[in-house]
Amino acid sequence: MSRKIPMLQALNCFEAAARHQSYTHAARELSLTQSAVSRQIASLESFLGVQLFQRTRHGVLLTSAGASYARQIAARLDGLERDTLDTMARQGGGALQLASVPTFATRWLMPRLASLSAQQPEIVVHIDAYTKPFMFADTEYDGALYAGTPEQLARWPGTRATLLMQEEIVPIASPRLLQARSSWQPQDLLELTLLQPSTRPGAWRQWFDAMQVEGAARYGARYELFSMLAMAAVQGQGVVLLPRMLVEAELARGELQIACERPLRGQRGYYLITPEAAHEKLAMQQFRAWLQQAAA
Repeated sequence: MSRKIPMLQALNCFEAAARHQSYTHAARELSLTQSAVSRQIASLESFLGVQLFQRTRHGVLLTSAGASYARQIAARLDGLERDTLDTMARQGGGALQLASVPTFATRWLMPRLASLSAQQPEIVVHIDAYTKPFMFADTEYDGALYAGTPEQLARWPGTRATLLMQEEIVPIASPRLLQARSSWQPQDLLELTLLQPSTRPGAWRQWFDAMQVEGAARYGARYELFSMLAMAAVQGQGVVLLPRMLVEAELARGELQIACERPLRGQRGYYLITPEAAHEKLAMQQFRAWLQQAAA
């Protein structure tokens, strides 16, 4: 079956000219002459039967049809380049496209990916930040790294969930903030400014209730991301409640310190989510096995 698709060279010339609003700059980027770019775009306009550019005294301007086509073509050329690079990188292995809650990706997964490369050098992992459940059929994702409870997972149909680890929340602060005492008890933390996770507004109350502590708390600033809370704690703004595993680097460097070893273990966990019905890539099977090993 013959396809009504323009030549790739013409599309590349058009996309570059549309981005620069200039044939001259497009020619320079593509290492072509200006006349070659002009010919390619003229042939594309003839093929489409649509005028893509208006010629003016000062150069060229996209028509409304040209602007719409440029947006579509740019996305598809980006996808084609991505697919090509994935194929080049596979070398018999596989590329994985993952969605992940951002702090888990940056603070737990990324420091460990060198271990994956050492064990499975043929696997390439691409990661996008994503915090909410989605329909895998509507995306190109092979899997998702998700933080949630079993109840939340139950509302994500058609998926398989692999538990990696349960969340363990501990109070953490800068050693400078904690130097006033040799040891801190849960009741003592009421003396400090308590920084708040805006995504978990009841976290401190829940922790104090679990520790059977009553009293007025002094709340400080709210931050959305755990990475923001960790940085604020390093700067001495107050004490934070964070999953221990997400501040391993700061604890190891001595930038942060556990205020008191009284963890709160809840139902929230970190999971690898994959589509249940899809034929699973070998690379995903290998990635899951590595994740479980790293989490253990």
